[in-house]
Amino acid sequence: MRDSNLPGTELLKTVLEPLLEDFQYWFTRSREMLETEQLSFMSNEEQSDLLLRINQAQAELTTAKVLFAATGEQVGIDMATLKPWHQLVTECWNVARRSREAREV
Repeated sequence: MRDSNLPGTELLKTVLEPLLEDFQYWFTRSREMLETEQLSFMSNEEQSDLLLRINQAQAELTTAKVLFAATGEQVGIDMATLKPWHQLVTECWNVARRSREAREV
């Protein structure tokens, strides 16, 4: 739940900072998997495409984190920017799940 006594800057830091760190964690984890493994359920092109999109999202994320820090954590990030990152993380989760399932068989 949201603490209505938190000033705007503190609220942004409390919510946005961990969210950006989560994106970074999942993009890094997925990038490492795609760079080191050939996934049997994905074609080379699909795997390369996903890796390219992750690299692009990580570059955007790095820029957003730098701007967030440079403004003293006083600006948010537009949902139009966050939504594709969230969709990509969801796709990464699905790939990780399928990878685990393929190893279990």
